[in-house]
Amino acid sequence: MNSAPRTGIRVAVSAGLLVLGVVIGLIFENVWLGILLAVIVWFGWFLGFESRRGHHEGVNDEDNGVEL
Repeated sequence: MNSAPRTGIRVAVSAGLLVLGVVIGLIFENVWLGILLAVIVWFGWFLGFESRRGHHEGVNDEDNGVEL
């Protein structure tokens, strides 16, 4: 398995969301709010991205809990 492309995607999306969060924060005149929103969105994206990696996308197994 080659994890270099996955790492590149993760870094690119993380950087993009951070920049987008700063821009949104500047629009709302509160950069910390923009960064907080970017972190929340990033966390949801990251859970979905890693869930897809493990082929657990949409799985609802009561023994393992609900997965994104």
